[in-house]
Parts: sequence; structure tokens; C-alpha cells
Amino acid sequence: MLGYGAFAQEEAEPKDQRFTADTPVNLDFRREEELEAPKKKKVKKKVYYGIKTKKGFSRRGTGERVTYELFYYLKKPEAPKTFVRDVYYFDYARKEVRRTANFDPQKGVLLHGPYKRVMNQITLESGIFYKGTKHGRWMTYNRDSTLMDKAKYFKGWPSESEISYHDPLEKKKVREITPVEFGEKEGFYYRFHENGLVAVTGEYKWGQKVGSWVEYYPSGKRKKLITYPKDPFDKDFVPFIKSEWNDKGKEIYRNNKMVK
Repeated sequence: MLGYGAFAQEEAEPKDQRFTADTPVNLDFRREEELEAPKKKKVKKKVYYGIKTKKGFSRRGTGERVTYELFYYLKKPEAPKTFVRDVYYFDYARKEVRRTANFDPQKGVLLHGPYKRVMNQITLESGIFYKGTKHGRWMTYNRDSTLMDKAKYFKGWPSESEISYHDPLEKKKVREITPVEFGEKEGFYYRFHENGLVAVTGEYKWGQKVGSWVEYYPSGKRKKLITYPKDPFDKDFVPFIKSEWNDKGKEIYRNNKMVK
């Protein structure tokens, strides 16, 4: 039995990563559903997408406001091979489900399989995880069971996300991934060099660039760090270059301006 807890969020800078097989190269959900449609065989318990899992739950609140989270998680810790912003895992020390942008396998284990959040036998949220990322259809309900929201994901990427390729015909070399949710750019943005290494990465909130955006050389070394406002609605903030490096990794420019 797992312990009590609730969602918590950690803020962290995304790590430099090479494009991986788990990063989506095709957001065709109809095709995905065909590939993942279960065959008419005896259903194996606690096995999702061919991976064995463990079942757990957490609880928070008191009285009529007690909320339960029912979920499944991987049997062994592993690092997620993805560029998505939100990764969900069970925290060993806090005994709670947490969300992070920079998961450490030593701190917990990725959620994988069906998820449900319940209060007074009313389902408030339901969906399924794929190695720590939201996958497929997710539904959110009010306390009277009224549907509040529904969304669809592909391994953490909203279905509206845009993707382009260095090779448009073969679609094997991703050029750019732009996260889009409810018509707005929302989440981590990535552009890749043709060799698969990250060229540019940063975050969008409400359609605006926020925080630190980093450019890289094809070798993987940092090239430029640009600072944007933390608040997407801060219209008075003027973006500026914080640091710049040559292709040997030597810093050639630094702006020590303090960001409030």
C-alpha cells in the first residue's frame, strides 16, 4: 500500500537530450489506436502497453473531502526518454504522486497505466499514463459528475502539437516540435539539428516565450542563453542575451542584469 499525498510540482530546467525513439514523430492518433488495439487474447493483469506494473493509491484530505488517487507504476525505476514538460511519478520519500520537468529515477518511479482521482465515489479525473506521460484520452469532471474538460495526448504531447521534419517524405529526422494546447503554444519547445541533437529549447506559456531559452551548436555545446519574462503577461520586460559561448565552449559574453 502506498502512502498519502497529492500532486506537487517541481520546477527545473530541461536537460540536454538527443532525440530519442520515445519522442513522437507522428501525431496521427487514429494510427496509434490501431497499433495499440488489444488482440482477442486473455487479458494479463497489471500489464499495459506490454509492460508489467504495480498498483498503488494515495489519499489526502479529511471527512467528505477525502480524495483518492488510484494508479499503476513501473516495477523498476527508469528515466523517461522524452522531451515533454510534465512527467508524473510516485515519490518514494513523500509517498505521493508528483509532477516534474526533470525526473530523477533515484527519487521515485514513473506512473504507467490507468489513473483515476476520486472523491465520495465520484470520479474527478481519469486517463492513462505511458512511462510517466499522459497518453490517450483524459477526462476531468466536477463533483456532480458533470464533464468539465477532455483532452487527448500522445506520450505527453497534446494532440494539437505541431511537428516538422528535416526529411518531409521519410519523416525520420525531426526538425521542430511546437507544443500546442487549446490553440495556444504551451509547454516545452524543441528544434533539432539534422544530427538529432537539440538546436534550441525553451518554454511557452499562454503563447508567449518565458524563462530561459538556450541555443546549441551542432556539437551539443551551448551557444546562447536568452532570458524572457517569467510572467507571460509581463509586457514591460525586454528579452535579452544573458550569455554567449563560442564553438569551443568558452564564454565570450555575459550580461549580469538581474531578473525580478
